[in-house]
Amino acid sequence: MARDRHGPGVLKRSPPMPHPFHSIALVGNARDSRVAECMLNLAAHLRRRGVGLLVESEIAIPLPAEQVTRCPAAALAARADLIIAIGGDGTLLYAASLVAGRSVPLLGVNRGRLGFLTDIGPRSLMEDVDSVLEGRYTEDRRSLAAARLEREGAPTVRALALNDVVVNKRETGRLLDFETSINGRFVNSHGGDGIVIATATGSTAYALSCGGPIVEPDLAVWVLAPISPHTLSDRPIVVRAGSRIQIKLSDRFDSHAQVTCDGTAIGDLRDGDSLYVEGSDAAITLLHPPGYDYYRLLRSKLHWGRGGFDGDPRE
Repeated sequence: MARDRHGPGVLKRSPPMPHPFHSIALVGNARDSRVAECMLNLAAHLRRRGVGLLVESEIAIPLPAEQVTRCPAAALAARADLIIAIGGDGTLLYAASLVAGRSVPLLGVNRGRLGFLTDIGPRSLMEDVDSVLEGRYTEDRRSLAAARLEREGAPTVRALALNDVVVNKRETGRLLDFETSINGRFVNSHGGDGIVIATATGSTAYALSCGGPIVEPDLAVWVLAPISPHTLSDRPIVVRAGSRIQIKLSDRFDSHAQVTCDGTAIGDLRDGDSLYVEGSDAAITLLHPPGYDYYRLLRSKLHWGRGGFDGDPRE
């Protein structure tokens, strides 16, 4: 999928029009009672509006067979005009993996904890969904990072990440020694538990807990945040998005790390291996109902501006 000409993360307001969402897929962990209840209520609401519904074959909730089409998860993006992810940010990341490289947009309903990506709350759910169906929404384009794990004599492992690529130590109680290079230039030798390479979208995820900055999602930058570094001088840095980042373990026979993309393990990193994180042409599109405000979202999730003169009375 080519990058949007407005750039990654730029909100583009769509004029009101009859909705093109004739078939909508619902994604979520139905083992969570809150998610299951929300999914059932939303399914009934969408059916009343004449929208065709899709769910994964494994979803174990009592949806009438004559009203819902079940299909494998991998087929949802090919058959749906819109995917609604119900849960936390982990659910939306899963949905993003289904639509990466396709034009199917995502709508996030928060039934998890923080929910920086799933910004629709249960109180306004039906109203916000109706606004989207009526064409009143903003499009929010988010670029993905591409990870490539190379090992001599083994197939190259590739994966995409909306939030982050993480290198974590495998052995408890041992430091992980590794080196970083950016665009072919050596940057630093690290000792610690690992490193997070986060997109602007992922700056409010793992990287934030590592002391990284919060980055506006429309900025074309990445954050490199060391995890529990052994030296105080090893600090997070911000680099241009799409830079070619290389991670290599130092020459120690007992070095062993794991690589994850958006929380999913893609393989181990061992002595002699190289992990590359680069830009990708793949992107996803998030939809936001009217009134979306990134800073208001931050205030709500991080409890900013409360108890003082700058509090927002609307929150």
